[in-house]
Amino acid sequence: MAIERLTDDADRQVFGTAPLRILHLEDSDLDVELLAAVLDDIDHPYVIERVMTRERFAAAAQSGCHDLILADYVLPTFDGLSALAIARVACPDVPFVFVSGTLGEDVAVEALKGGATDYVTKQRLDRLPRTIVRALAEVRARREQRAAEQALRELNETLETRVEERTRELADANAELLRQIAERERVEEALRLAQRLEAVGQLTSGVAHDFNNLLTVISGNIAFLERVATDERSRRRLDMMRGAADRGARLTAQLLAFSRRQRLAPTPVELNHTVASMRDLLQSSIGGAVRIEMTLQPDLWPALVDPTQIELVILNLAINARDAMAVGGCLTIETANVRLAERPTRPEHPGPGEYAMVMVSDTGSGIPAQVLDRVFEPFFTTKDVGKGSGLGLAQVYGFAKQSGGGIRIDTTVGEGTSVRVYLPRVERGAQALPSKAETVDCAAIRGPGAKPAILVVDDDSAVREITVTMLREAGYAIREAGSGLAAIKALDGDPCFDLVVLDFAMPGMNGAEAADEIRERWPALPILFVTGYADTTALVKVGAVGEERIVQKPFRDGELERKVAAALRNRPAGRLRLVADKAGGT
Repeated sequence: MAIERLTDDADRQVFGTAPLRILHLEDSDLDVELLAAVLDDIDHPYVIERVMTRERFAAAAQSGCHDLILADYVLPTFDGLSALAIARVACPDVPFVFVSGTLGEDVAVEALKGGATDYVTKQRLDRLPRTIVRALAEVRARREQRAAEQALRELNETLETRVEERTRELADANAELLRQIAERERVEEALRLAQRLEAVGQLTSGVAHDFNNLLTVISGNIAFLERVATDERSRRRLDMMRGAADRGARLTAQLLAFSRRQRLAPTPVELNHTVASMRDLLQSSIGGAVRIEMTLQPDLWPALVDPTQIELVILNLAINARDAMAVGGCLTIETANVRLAERPTRPEHPGPGEYAMVMVSDTGSGIPAQVLDRVFEPFFTTKDVGKGSGLGLAQVYGFAKQSGGGIRIDTTVGEGTSVRVYLPRVERGAQALPSKAETVDCAAIRGPGAKPAILVVDDDSAVREITVTMLREAGYAIREAGSGLAAIKALDGDPCFDLVVLDFAMPGMNGAEAADEIRERWPALPILFVTGYADTTALVKVGAVGEERIVQKPFRDGELERKVAAALRNRPAGRLRLVADKAGGT
């Protein structure tokens, strides 16, 4: 009998590297030897466990430690079909091959239907190696198929979860993209609003300054004409002209407040006291139909603001609130300490920091969204003609920003509006050290009984003429300069002036720069600003921030003469301080 040799590598791969474990059901010793001889020729290590009874076969099958079952069909106390039934239950994945000498075709077909892998007659044992290879290959294929099916089931089971996770990731990414787009649009809109307000502010401040110069000439000449007017009709007309000039001055003051060019005298202010003291004024201004409520924080921080301007701000907001409430309502004023950490998202919002906050709320009609973006623009109003100038909130905006704070508006259409004004809290500031200076005796230069000498500096000749005329009539010795540089040269030639009356807005060296140079070289020389607007930052730098050192154009009711006299009373007597000799000016 020629045994079929296994030379194909693919055939050998089905055996693997471990010995082949065979469960052999056979009662004939001779047949066992013949089978062993065939297996030896396969050229692969193997281990045979031989059994002959039902009990031992069943126990061996249940152990699950065999790769192949070879079984005779007929045994003295047992039969192959019964063994096949036991194997299908105990180890269904192990291939079952009948090896019998009495297995007919009908029996073989029945065995295959019962689950046998194959059958080999003992007369053709040469077929056994190929049968074993095919049986093991089928087992291996079934295991790989089951593994693939299991992997597919697991993939299907996790597919829905992975789809949900990916969908969620895409939704989150889309939401973040939409958030970034919305944030970019918000920032762009805030930038456009800030640029619009800044452009309007620059235009407004320039117009107001020029307008104040014109009003100064008008008011000054009205004052001169009043001295010579004798008939009642002329005086009445001059009064009408003065009233119009005063109204124009108030209008420019509101414009300067919006453009942050108004003069401020910030001092520590107890807002609770300010608000409480205004109750009667507010009630009379808004009428008895509106109820006023106040909620004041007991330990409120002092605010560093101009006390007069904050009263105007509160009054403006109260009047706006009254106009928003058609038939009565409730006006609530609250104060609170506020710490802000977030960065501003709109031009009017305050930056991070600590603030004393005052809030004015109403139960009125609220502000529509399309109006809210424009409420701070000067001359924008929703009120009827003649009932509002559109400068109220613009003035509040300018005051808050110039003071170093900001505003927030919360509004709901049909329910009401709350306006929060944030004002910087008072903090301890550093004090400058006194500097050494040389001195010169101006009393000896001027001589006894000399009139106080005033240097008037203004680039507008018409305004300068009004100023000089007023001061000369008040009894002062006057010298004029048309620019900051001319003023420095005049002081280089004669430093013994008693006062410099200095216009703030001038081409070339402006008033702040000229004051800087004067204070550096002649630190004891008092300076009085005459201006249509004033950059507070520059005024703080030169030390002239108080009301007593600034005269607003146009001049009102002898204000120029009074403040000049006050500045002269406070000047050093007889000696003028110098820090260095800078001959030739700047």
